[in-house]
Amino acid sequence: MPGGEAGAWDCRWSHPVPHNVTYYLKCCVAGILSCGLTHTAVTPLDVTKCNMQANPKKYKGLISGIRTIAAEQGTAMLAKGWGPTLMGYSAQGLFKFGLYEVFKDHYSTKMGEEASKTYRALIWLAASASAEFFADIALCPFEMVKVKVQTSPLGKWPLSFSSAMSKMSVEKATTGFPFGSLVPLWSRQIPYTMAKFFFFEKVVSLFYSYIFTKPKSSYNASTQLGITFASGYIAGVICAIVSHPADSLVTQKGLAHNKGKSFGQMAAEIGYLDLCTKGLGTRVLMIGTLTGLQWWIYDTYKTAMGMGTTGGK
Repeated sequence: MPGGEAGAWDCRWSHPVPHNVTYYLKCCVAGILSCGLTHTAVTPLDVTKCNMQANPKKYKGLISGIRTIAAEQGTAMLAKGWGPTLMGYSAQGLFKFGLYEVFKDHYSTKMGEEASKTYRALIWLAASASAEFFADIALCPFEMVKVKVQTSPLGKWPLSFSSAMSKMSVEKATTGFPFGSLVPLWSRQIPYTMAKFFFFEKVVSLFYSYIFTKPKSSYNASTQLGITFASGYIAGVICAIVSHPADSLVTQKGLAHNKGKSFGQMAAEIGYLDLCTKGLGTRVLMIGTLTGLQWWIYDTYKTAMGMGTTGGK
């Protein structure tokens, strides 16, 4: 076994394609494409969702919210914040997917061959949480700029990426830039990612165990990628529900009238029901589609690189 003691089992070398540095780097690239492209593509939904969370009395639904923004600010404003979205979620995807593969192999090796099979669900959860911890540090500054741009009234905040980030930095005493939203971001993204990876891996396993019961390698690439998308979509719906309250708090943190307030104070003022439900329908639609597409792009890139799709029985 390369890089290991003679006779010691190492998860990295137990796969059909060895998980060496080149493999992990390719996963990082796949993660960049997976998260960066999909989050940027649904920016209009994200703009509407953020405004529904920030001002639920004015923006009461997805369609009406889109119409209100387009009528008052112009259709182009539905794409505001796409710059920090692209940069932030590309950086997040690099760490989220790349480090997930690294941590999954690392924890599996530490547990040993048999235990890693018995407790693989725990490994999925631990690896995804570990990866997301670092991914959110990369994402946080961009996410804070994005939310500020998307929820500020027209003309009250710069729309260009560089100008908006510069003003966030100059006014960091009140904006909390660059890591003022890191704790709620962790609160939102770590449970979200744990659910995303756990339920994806679990649903893939169920598909191959009970529906597509032949050896995984016997199915062509389009079938395997179809299973990937379906599993990702199901996982995404669960993720949206799990992470929505924290997502609402991240949005509220960027509003001018919430400067200096603790997250507990904001949650009490909003009310738990509204915190959990306002914008949830839009988020379920957005995150379900988003997660399905993310896994599909990720596995499509891996397949093109000869690495195969993720998961199995």
